[in-house]
Amino acid sequence: MIRSRIFFLCTLFCISALLCVAQQKADIHVLLQGKISDASGKGIGGVMVTDGTNCVSTDVDGNYTLQSTNQAMFVYITVPSGYEIPANNNLAKFYQKITPVHGRYQGDFLLTKMSRDDKKHYTIVWADPQINSQEQADMLHSQVVSDTRQHAKELLKKGPVTGIAAGDIAWDAPAIIPEYKKAVKNSGIPFFQVLGNHDMDIHTRSDEASDRTFKESFGPSWYSFNRGDAHYIVLDNVFYYANGYNYIGYITEKQFKWLEQDLARVKPGSLVFVSMHISAYTEDKKRSGSKQDNPGSITFNRKFLYDMLKPYQAHLLTGHTHYNENYVEDNVYEHIHASVCAAWWTSPICNDGTPGGYGVYEIDGNELKWYYKSLGREKDYQMKLYPPGSYADKPGAVVANVWNWDKDWKVEWFEDGKLMGNMQQYTGLDADAVKYMAGADKPGKYSWIEPMLTDHLFFVTPSHKAKKLKVVATDRFGEKYVQDLRLKAD
Repeated sequence: MIRSRIFFLCTLFCISALLCVAQQKADIHVLLQGKISDASGKGIGGVMVTDGTNCVSTDVDGNYTLQSTNQAMFVYITVPSGYEIPANNNLAKFYQKITPVHGRYQGDFLLTKMSRDDKKHYTIVWADPQINSQEQADMLHSQVVSDTRQHAKELLKKGPVTGIAAGDIAWDAPAIIPEYKKAVKNSGIPFFQVLGNHDMDIHTRSDEASDRTFKESFGPSWYSFNRGDAHYIVLDNVFYYANGYNYIGYITEKQFKWLEQDLARVKPGSLVFVSMHISAYTEDKKRSGSKQDNPGSITFNRKFLYDMLKPYQAHLLTGHTHYNENYVEDNVYEHIHASVCAAWWTSPICNDGTPGGYGVYEIDGNELKWYYKSLGREKDYQMKLYPPGSYADKPGAVVANVWNWDKDWKVEWFEDGKLMGNMQQYTGLDADAVKYMAGADKPGKYSWIEPMLTDHLFFVTPSHKAKKLKVVATDRFGEKYVQDLRLKAD
């Protein structure tokens, strides 16, 4: 009996030792070393370097040493303020693929000092380019790139401009990625990329394996960078759980642990932007009267992200929904961006009536302003008015769609020059979205596209004798946007 137990324990010990050796082989230590320097060769101290798991900072001479494993794919840096975004044809190139030799990898980074201060700067956010054909790529070039390049040219007169593509870069079509890269090259500004649900590889066995194409094309799927006094973070919250095309909004523990180290280097009170594809939360459930949230449209463990962001002025930059919504929870302001492809390239507007376009953020120290830039329109195009008769349930009403509205906006109306007060907010469908998308025969190419309820609609019923109606929408920054509507001839 005793011999049997001894034999069993010895066998168990041997198995444990073999498993330990196997694990050690799977996690072979790789020593990452390098220097971050400027064009003169001078080292840059205090730059964060990471392998996506652990983070270190360069010493005063710009040197770093980081213990990693063969599980890490990249070594990369948080680009510091005051330095140009290293880029290859405007694609941010802040990383190197680890190719160890005898357990070591030398990763040196060269940064270029900016010729001007970046304390005041601008950030442009594209959500959902989502191209899967040459026809759609051509529209990306002719509509989105041309507008962005022209608008960025004006902004560059006042400060540096950086772009973020907030996911769904392609539409389950890896072969089209070169067209996206061409678009970024021609945009005139450096772009960072976010992984979206249509950028993942499906039919893989795990979430980790689903990011392969994205990483080969654009580098790490979570990282950070600095501009001026602001800190930017990109996360991957598209959690793929196999069995075909299945995902939920979820941030992995590995990212949270990395984020703790990243934020530990950020001064409390700073502006912090977090860009990820799926919204942290949307009030779609409230608008539609559903009993539960769509698991692919919210981030289930968002509360833990909110907690980590409490010491900062935090803003989330998300996409995914193809409609515009501003949502605040736990003092975190989320900007859910309408898509640059509008309704999947079938119409000029999104499901909520928001024109295809992109977000623009003006940062000056710790001060922040923003607006939505519609494609092919001037900056002050921030709403559309619908005349009486446009809505069957409100036959005499004038309806305004104010797409970037939040609760600090004011929407007033004037009748024949006289201020009448605030318009009444309500939840409904945009009239143009109904015209373009409602019904199985519309928009034709993709019959599943339908208009979606939105709460940035406002209405008022003018008097029967009114000749002119004016709407003035004032945003939280005091900017006024005006639209006029003639009701009767003079």
